[in-house]
Amino acid sequence: MENLISLVNKLQRACTALGDHGEDSALPTLWDSLPAIAVVGGQSSGKSSVLESVVGKDFLPRGSGIVTRRPLVLQLHRIDGDREYAEFMHLPRKRFTDFALVRKEIADETDRETGRSKQISSVPIHLSIFSPNVVNLTLIDLPGLTKVAVEGQSEGIVQDIENMVRAFIEKPNCIILAVSPANQDLATSDAIKISREVDPKGERTFGVLTKIDLMDKGTDAVDILEGRSYRLQFPWIGVVNRSQQDINKNVDMIAARRREREYFATTPEYKHLAHRMGSEHLGKSLSKHLESVIKSRIPGLQSLITKTIAELETELKRLGKPIANDAGGKLYTIMEICRMFDGIYKEHLDGVRPGGEKVYHVFDNQFPVAIKRLQFDKQLSMENVRKLITEADGYQPHLIAPEQGYRRLIESCLVSIRGPAEAAVDAVHGILKELVHKAINETHELKQFPTLRVEVGNAAFESLDRMRDESKKNTLKLVDMETSYLTVDFFRKLPQDVEKGGNPSHSIFDRYNDSYLRRIGTTVLAYVNMVCSTLRNSIPKSIVYCQVREAKRSLLDHFFTELGAREIKQLSKLLDEDPAVMERRTNLAKRLELYRSAQAEIDAVAWSK
Repeated sequence: MENLISLVNKLQRACTALGDHGEDSALPTLWDSLPAIAVVGGQSSGKSSVLESVVGKDFLPRGSGIVTRRPLVLQLHRIDGDREYAEFMHLPRKRFTDFALVRKEIADETDRETGRSKQISSVPIHLSIFSPNVVNLTLIDLPGLTKVAVEGQSEGIVQDIENMVRAFIEKPNCIILAVSPANQDLATSDAIKISREVDPKGERTFGVLTKIDLMDKGTDAVDILEGRSYRLQFPWIGVVNRSQQDINKNVDMIAARRREREYFATTPEYKHLAHRMGSEHLGKSLSKHLESVIKSRIPGLQSLITKTIAELETELKRLGKPIANDAGGKLYTIMEICRMFDGIYKEHLDGVRPGGEKVYHVFDNQFPVAIKRLQFDKQLSMENVRKLITEADGYQPHLIAPEQGYRRLIESCLVSIRGPAEAAVDAVHGILKELVHKAINETHELKQFPTLRVEVGNAAFESLDRMRDESKKNTLKLVDMETSYLTVDFFRKLPQDVEKGGNPSHSIFDRYNDSYLRRIGTTVLAYVNMVCSTLRNSIPKSIVYCQVREAKRSLLDHFFTELGAREIKQLSKLLDEDPAVMERRTNLAKRLELYRSAQAEIDAVAWSK
């Protein structure tokens, strides 16, 4: 079982090293899930003396006012042999054999964190003590509860200390070691008052009574020690610490323990309780209880760690990889993100993602409808046909057929197709731009970098504008080509009968009768419809070739070319990730490292069992 306490010791040290102190934060905390024993007591309650008695060493700072200003995680390791030494986590390669220097280092490390301001900090100090005279145990010494701030401290420090203590002991995994002096009324005990609030049934509170030997003559603490004054689930344990005179004279701690045993064994009021009194019994009881609590918590701890690892990995994946420092790494990152965007964009066009089908809707619906709406009837009205035919004759009326009149009528109709053709180009352009917005929003990596997101969008829009302009040129050329050359075979196949105005023996003026003009209008309309049918197929092909195909093939080519010429500072500007996201990723990575380490440590212990 001893390796269970060692396991929690390792995990607590890892928590501190990786920034998990159990304080409120946006990150999951492993610290709060680890079983721990927190030592709580008011100032001058004898809390420090209890800890030193359990350890068997004089090593804690002493003085007036608030001495303990940071949590001290005290990890005791029982070893064989006569060696006794201490190690601090913040000084991993240094062993302390002089415990007076341990006391000095605790004070110095506290000042390093708080800046000699006499304020408090929730960042713990980790101290490991290796000795043959201790039991395997971990205790967290918290600042003493007080009612008055001393000089140099803010008035709020009284509440700050209470908040810190409460934050530790209100957690269900925390075992409370409530230290109260016997020479004061238990009803006024700071430790009992606060532990009662967070643990009203006393299910996880160990009561420790100090200064029993200093009680007024004629009084004793039997009612408290036997649980009649204030009942807890675990029996009260009384201790007799060294007096201030003993401390001043540097009385040996082993001798003090011996005197403590003798006191309980020889004092009539406490003889019957002597077997469960004293600092040695306290240490053994706490060690045994801590082991049992850890054992019961292991399965739940494993489940929590597995679940949290999955959540941390998911969020880290969403936040993306950290940014490289060198120009090549930055350029590679940018190119990879752009390729991801480009791949998503192509998926929209190819139907893997929605949106590309809108292009087909333009060709199958909007463009044909727009052509049908063209006012050919207006160009081919009787009045307009007569006007253009007459104007085409000039001063010499046509002899065979009004060829120039036909051409002008056809051209006037075909020119109007330019409008629907341009509208089709613009409609597809709008769809392609809309898909750029969608692809940008769906490229999670671009959310990391606002400037790159804007630049990629602008570069894509500029490319689409160029493609639109090229597409308009080519599409309008198709219309112009139809206008510039009329298909002769169509007219050769026209019947030349008298009723349809084809007999040249009739007079010219007879040919301008309504029947003849209607025939011309009908012929021109038939030809224009034939051309429209051709353009309905050729214009979509031109648009796809010039816009859709090019968008798939070279949407960011100009951007890539320009990107290669940029300096590292310019590349850094593109990767201007939100500092909050960068900090979040770093913290998540540390926390993930902590949980993976914890998982490996717990699994190793579980397998060894």
